[in-house]
Amino acid sequence: MHIEVLRLSHRLPRDERISTHVALVARAFGASRILYTGQHDAGFELSVSRICDNWGGKTASGSGFSVSYEKSAVSVIRARKKEGFRVVHLTMYGLPVQDVAPSLKACEKLLIIVGSAQVPGEIYALSDYNVSVTSQPHSEVAALAIILDRLMEGRELSGLDFGGKISIIPSERGKKMKTP
Repeated sequence: MHIEVLRLSHRLPRDERISTHVALVARAFGASRILYTGQHDAGFELSVSRICDNWGGKTASGSGFSVSYEKSAVSVIRARKKEGFRVVHLTMYGLPVQDVAPSLKACEKLLIIVGSAQVPGEIYALSDYNVSVTSQPHSEVAALAIILDRLMEGRELSGLDFGGKISIIPSERGKKMKTP
């Protein structure tokens, strides 16, 4: 399965940390790419690239994880739909993830949309699935982690080799790492 994540309406300086966390979760939990709209942020792109350089960028699909800025979320969604992607919008107003996950697992390509500022109604309409991990206010980072875990069926938790210079050596106590 090929998964990309679209982060909507990135705002400087407000969303720097959250957007970075969305990218970290996307990479670690099996997505191949993060695209973002809103304000262009070279610092965000550099931060994600450094993580990939140090910790590895190899993804579950075998490609390298990447980040890119896009001017229009609607254009990205329409282009991905033409490429055969199914579009999943994470929202607390959607259908429960546990009910939708079996259908999503059958898809070859997914674009998962993670909001920021108020999401325009057009995003809901363009999405093939509006999915909620809970019908309560929650973090978009947590929602992304939960849906990716459901889609990957826990494979992302089994210590995949991301091909990085740095990696963690699991230990009961202390911090052990493999470094160059």
